[in-house]
Amino acid sequence: MPYRFVLAPGGFKESLSARQAAEAMAEGVRRAVPDAALDLMPLVDGGEGTAEALALATGGRLVRRIATGPLGEPVRTHFALLGDADATAVVEMAAVAGLSLVPPDRRDPGLTTTYGVGELLRAALDSGARRVLVGCGDSGTSDGGAGALQALGARLLDADGARLPRGGHALVALDRIDPSGLDPRLGEVELLVACNPFNVLCGPHGVARVFGPQKGATPAQTEILSAALERWATVLARDVHRGGTNLRSAPGTGASGGLGAGLAALGGQLLPRFEVLLDGLGLEARFARADLVLTAEGALDRQTPHGKVPAEVGRRAKALGKPVLALAGTLEDGAREARASGIDAYRSILPAPLSLPEALLHTGTHLAEATEHAVRMVLLGTRLRTAGHLAARPARGASRVRPAVGR
Repeated sequence: MPYRFVLAPGGFKESLSARQAAEAMAEGVRRAVPDAALDLMPLVDGGEGTAEALALATGGRLVRRIATGPLGEPVRTHFALLGDADATAVVEMAAVAGLSLVPPDRRDPGLTTTYGVGELLRAALDSGARRVLVGCGDSGTSDGGAGALQALGARLLDADGARLPRGGHALVALDRIDPSGLDPRLGEVELLVACNPFNVLCGPHGVARVFGPQKGATPAQTEILSAALERWATVLARDVHRGGTNLRSAPGTGASGGLGAGLAALGGQLLPRFEVLLDGLGLEARFARADLVLTAEGALDRQTPHGKVPAEVGRRAKALGKPVLALAGTLEDGAREARASGIDAYRSILPAPLSLPEALLHTGTHLAEATEHAVRMVLLGTRLRTAGHLAARPARGASRVRPAVGR
């Protein structure tokens, strides 16, 4: 029997979609094991590529639109209509307000907006959707979903009754919200928000402090943004909120720069993203047939165990006793903590120190080569064990792949 590999990567931000990453990994495996049985399982986490992946998986289609991007300028974007019986639309926030749409020299999460997300939600309602799934991830915003509410008809007002400009920093001056103009169809549709439950809106671990610097905020801007989102949570809960969710600290309220809180106030259900997005893919059955599971993502770091694709793959595969190898663009502080999630071994895909632009330009090539090399090393370990040249147990502290690949 040929060796069976499951290739279950997430995407590499600003470089490869999950589907492209799986294809690059497949190329690498075939170089090492030409007759390998491959199961390509690109996984989405609500970020880039989510709408396309779910449309492909269900026989649905993408609907192209022009909407307002994170910098307030028009961008080409899309949402998906799934091929199901529930008239489900998928709005991928990264497709209209993602970090990849903000040039590095213009990144300021206090100014960027989710206005385009609201426009796509309107478009989904216009299409006749009775169920809308919003994928949160890879955002370039931190406005608490204020822009989305503005696009859906809410008026955000200061103490003088003037409308606030878009962006998170403006929320410092928020006095009240007039929800009378909100699209009434929001009350008639099932709104599901696929989000990372580890992200909360406010407090010391709130989205401004955790992710603001990654989106370009200086320390001073981060503190302004944190105060602005505290104000947003207070006024949003008083003037709009339709449910019992604590908008400051409930799991998922900080998703996509606080978009989770804004949508929860409109009646959206904040759901753990993998429970929503991976439902129906048959992951456990497919993992159970594998000799080795390979996963990949842009970085392994302290955030990996908290809702990232490699950790989810590791957790599910470990429950089935399957070995997991993770590949990453960068290995940052805390990468070793990924092992607690069921990842047996990991390595970077970079062949040498590279600048970020260089690394992004050739990510597919690096991923294919790293996959080939990693699989060859696994096979070498298997042969040595079979020949009796390795002890049954590795030396203390050694990197482990349980017995590397079995037939």
